[in-house]
Amino acid sequence: MGKASRFGVTQLPALIWLKNYDLSSLRADMMAAVIVSIMLIPQSLAYAMLAGLPAETGLYASIFPLLAYALFGTSRTLSVGPVAVVSLLSANAVGLAHMSSGIDVLILSMTLALVSGTLMFIMGLFRLGFIANLLSRPVITGFITAAGILIALSQLKHILGIPLAGHNLPELVVELAQYSPNSHFLTVVTGVVTIVFLWLSRAPLTIFLCRFMSKSAASGFTKVAPVGAVILSILLVSTFDLDHLGVEVVGHIPAKLPSFTWPELSILLVTTLMPSALMISLIGYVESMSVAQTLASKRRQQINPNHELLGLGAANVASAVSGGFAVTGGFSRSVVNFDAGARSPMAGVFTALGVALASLYLTPYLAFLPKAVLGATIFVAVLTLIEPHEITFTWKYSKHDFAAMMVTLCTVLLVGVEAGVIAGVTATISLILWRTSRPHTAIVGPVEGGEQFRNIDRHLVKQVNQVLVLRIDESLFFGNLRYLDNRINGLLASHPAMEHLVLVASGINHIDSSALQSLLELNTRLDDKGIKMHFSDVKGPVLDRLHRINFADELTGTVYLSQHQAWQDLTQLYQGRLT
Repeated sequence: MGKASRFGVTQLPALIWLKNYDLSSLRADMMAAVIVSIMLIPQSLAYAMLAGLPAETGLYASIFPLLAYALFGTSRTLSVGPVAVVSLLSANAVGLAHMSSGIDVLILSMTLALVSGTLMFIMGLFRLGFIANLLSRPVITGFITAAGILIALSQLKHILGIPLAGHNLPELVVELAQYSPNSHFLTVVTGVVTIVFLWLSRAPLTIFLCRFMSKSAASGFTKVAPVGAVILSILLVSTFDLDHLGVEVVGHIPAKLPSFTWPELSILLVTTLMPSALMISLIGYVESMSVAQTLASKRRQQINPNHELLGLGAANVASAVSGGFAVTGGFSRSVVNFDAGARSPMAGVFTALGVALASLYLTPYLAFLPKAVLGATIFVAVLTLIEPHEITFTWKYSKHDFAAMMVTLCTVLLVGVEAGVIAGVTATISLILWRTSRPHTAIVGPVEGGEQFRNIDRHLVKQVNQVLVLRIDESLFFGNLRYLDNRINGLLASHPAMEHLVLVASGINHIDSSALQSLLELNTRLDDKGIKMHFSDVKGPVLDRLHRINFADELTGTVYLSQHQAWQDLTQLYQGRLT
């Protein structure tokens, strides 16, 4: 890879797993690819519809992106392609850009995928995967839950046969109330029957099939159940001419492979799409990594985060230049790929081949596929994105995290997806700053018969009026100086006999220059009052920085290695005064 090694890219991942590739792996990958291909074809069509694009773009987004990820990705079982949340983000971004520029939505989608893929690739080269950490789990949960609700409601236009163009909950509810009386009967029947069938094919069918086969086999079988709905609906439409009776179908799909085209690029267009591309990159990366790491841990495999960015970036660029749209790792497909026995990214290569064959030979039949069936497929699939147990768990554990989750969820529902993510990240950062600006402190003392020091409000400990031990459980920076200063001033007023103040620094990982100056000023003020200030349990990296400015020489007291040592040293003058 040459110079690329400077950025942490030492070897093409494909060269690693190909070294040990054997015949048994080939058979396992081919079998997994057959199952995933069957599952991926209707999903690709459905998510293309969700993205507001022609059906064939879903197939195109499931061919070359898989090949690109197989070269650059490190997950052995991750299945890359169109997914619900990224398709929704793409649809919203492209819709807004289309209204302002008038550029064709397909060109905009390709450009968005190219910009997103390029951003991922750059992030991977410069090891910037940590940026995704800005999206906390509560924010992701809130976003995905709200996105699932919006996606499910948006698909009612296909299930009911009515026009819906809203991008948030109020708009969709108003349009549903307005147009639902005009629902098309045959379309409703098609959609509802498909929903019932897909729901029954999940848990109930799995339980039934477990009587005759293994649980994993039964689970894999039920996951491809949508194919049954697709085949049956195509047969019904073609036999009874339901398309002539008002049931809307996919229509003509070109029987060809994707051709390579370069998306339209201009500074204005790239600038317009950049915020959405960045959001797709972050959310797509987080979603993909969570799936990849979960599956890898089951087989004790490793995932390289920076290589994953390269793999996903390459997949999106490949999708862009082959007439597709933004892609990422899909949860359901990856689980099916894993359960089917896939051993390497070669399963993705074979899956791409399967989709390519479908693009050449199955499109005449797919033209009769009702949009209500695709809408029902998306409707049932995204219901799994809604996780009420995650919401209740977060509420019980942390009200702050729950607040960030609700801000994200409500903003996505009421305003839009991009505004929701921005609001969630802003809320998370604000809460972090608020918590760190109010560092937890505790007066501690030694437990009887041991060397452990515990909070005097929680445990029965020894105390000496002349020695006050204050534990600080937060790094010190300019934002929490005033709070800490007020806390110590309060302790000075309530402990008039104090002669020694010991600051236990076991919870301090960093002291910035502002905090250091404040500590030196505190040291001077305490000295004027005849009080010596000491430190204990200072971590090595923090102590190294303090040594640079000879902090110990400025201190009126001592820097102790441990709090036990400090207590023994300072209280020996006050024996008999222990309380």
